[in-house]
Amino acid sequence: MLKYFKDTFTNYENADILQTISLLLFVIFFLALMYFIWNRPKDYYKEDSELPLDKDDQK
Repeated sequence: MLKYFKDTFTNYENADILQTISLLLFVIFFLALMYFIWNRPKDYYKEDSELPLDKDDQK
């Protein structure tokens, strides 16, 4: 399957532009996600972190 994608993405004109755009989109998405996570208030995840791991009513 990798051979199919390799042939598809390298056998046409301007393939390098598509690869560059894909890489840039991935990096921008990753950096935006990190920015979103690190800029949350300190108490943003506090309630979720204190939830019990299992239910008490299970036997």
